[in-house]
Amino acid sequence: MRALVAELIGTFTLVFAGAGAIMVDEKTHQLGHVGVAIVFGLVIMVMIYAVGHISGAHFNPAVSFAFALTRHFPWTRLLGYWAAQVSGALIAAATLRGSLGNRAHVGATLPAGSQGQAFLWEVVLTFFLMFVIMSVATDTRAVGEAAAIAVGGTVGLDAMFGGPVTGASMNPARSLGPALVSGDLHALWLYIAAPLLGAAVGGLAYQFLRA
Repeated sequence: MRALVAELIGTFTLVFAGAGAIMVDEKTHQLGHVGVAIVFGLVIMVMIYAVGHISGAHFNPAVSFAFALTRHFPWTRLLGYWAAQVSGALIAAATLRGSLGNRAHVGATLPAGSQGQAFLWEVVLTFFLMFVIMSVATDTRAVGEAAAIAVGGTVGLDAMFGGPVTGASMNPARSLGPALVSGDLHALWLYIAAPLLGAAVGGLAYQFLRA
């Protein structure tokens, strides 16, 4: 139960800070795209440090799925983690809409081009993320103390160059919360399917290299 609460809080913080940054920037124009990308990277980094020792700091259904697929996480706990992550994202999105209105679709991720293009990019971006996570979280040869910096840096990097194309979700819960609360379900399927595929491939790829 403590792990589930940690996942809920972590995912809530991710969506509240990340999607909130998008909404604040749309209102004030004070952050800019780079500022929003930095917020996403920083919030992941600080929450890994905060609760990584309690729940593993997944905050992402695709990451939990990839860990289970590579036998670093029990399948029996997967649905519980998914429920906690989606709940955290929904509560954060509802809080944002209640306080700032339906600005910027509550920070929802939307493709700038075709859905096929966005699907491909989300797969690749999530591959990068999961590849790094597998390295620092499961391989004793990697510097474990720097895991939060490495993972947060990867999220910020992906958001920096991939954000203008897809919103750089890499996380079904992060996209699902704002989409449901804002009512904009356009292309939501790809933000669920592509991260799951990208994380699975990224996890298996590192598993192969390590073996």
